[in-house]
Amino acid sequence: MSKMPPSRGPMAISSDVDVLTSDSEVLNIVESDGDGDFAPSRPGKRSQRVSKIVSKTSVSKSRTKSKSLKSTSRLSRPEIVRASSVVSTGSSASGTASADGKEDAAKIGPESSLEELLKREEHLQLQIDILMEEIKVLRGGEKSNAVGDQAEEEEIDYSNFDAPEWCVPIKANVMTFEWDRLADACQFDVILMDPPWQLASHAPTRGVAIAYQQLPDACIEELPIQKLQKNGFIFIWVINNKYVKAFELMERWGYKYVDDITWVKQTVNRRMAKGHGYYLQHAKETCLVGRKGNDPPGCRHGIASDVIFSERRGQSQKPEELYEMIEELVPNGKYLEIFGRKNNLRDFWVTVGNEL
Repeated sequence: MSKMPPSRGPMAISSDVDVLTSDSEVLNIVESDGDGDFAPSRPGKRSQRVSKIVSKTSVSKSRTKSKSLKSTSRLSRPEIVRASSVVSTGSSASGTASADGKEDAAKIGPESSLEELLKREEHLQLQIDILMEEIKVLRGGEKSNAVGDQAEEEEIDYSNFDAPEWCVPIKANVMTFEWDRLADACQFDVILMDPPWQLASHAPTRGVAIAYQQLPDACIEELPIQKLQKNGFIFIWVINNKYVKAFELMERWGYKYVDDITWVKQTVNRRMAKGHGYYLQHAKETCLVGRKGNDPPGCRHGIASDVIFSERRGQSQKPEELYEMIEELVPNGKYLEIFGRKNNLRDFWVTVGNEL
């Protein structure tokens, strides 16, 4: 008696395909050729028996071999597909296959698997498209097509830019700048900073190309702000997912949170300038205020409102009203801005940044 063919796949095919009547008959008509394939057994009484079985079912030897494989072994999915293809082809040619045989072929056919694969492919393609859009935003390849009230910030043309006469710009990398020398030369009453917070990598939502280098939180923490001020205020612009980090920085540098300022962005038509956000459309920015030690000399109280309504201008350009508010809070003070850009230069302010 021939040996049972080895199992070659993760799926088992049931023996309800009625080409043969029992497993014993199957074992009598198939044998392994040693390479994992199967061939009809030697001629004789067994082959006569095979002929009778084949004549009953009106199928060719190749189809009998395929169906006998299904009823005696465990096949892999590609082999199942090939076997079902042989069955369906032979049935259509002869026109005599049984209804049960067609139902079984439909059960193991590739239609259901193909439909699942197509759905999976569509889902993966959608994810790829989303990631490509995010990459384009990060690389500055595309800008938002929003118009009217949702027009995004644009880069400023500095070709005809003239710096204020009494400003003190210092173009330098803030990570390698000699802060100790600056601290020895001057202790500031007010420090203003707009850190280039690193956006969440999975979903940048500003809708506009990022035109400046971002810094990890660890790099911002290393700035020796505590050396630059003994008594005075710090103003830190913060984005939505960096509130906790901004408060940690204040504590690290020796400041206590005392207030915050909200800038409501407006368009040229004085309407609310809605931007992009993950859940809600962002139309404001927040500046946290901290104090270290005592109030600086000449400090005033109860001055301007903590809400600024101002037109949105160039990218990362903050409203003039904030500078005016600081100068009213501490008149004739010593002012320092870190991470400044050309559009931030102002008379009697020291501005440090690598984009000046």
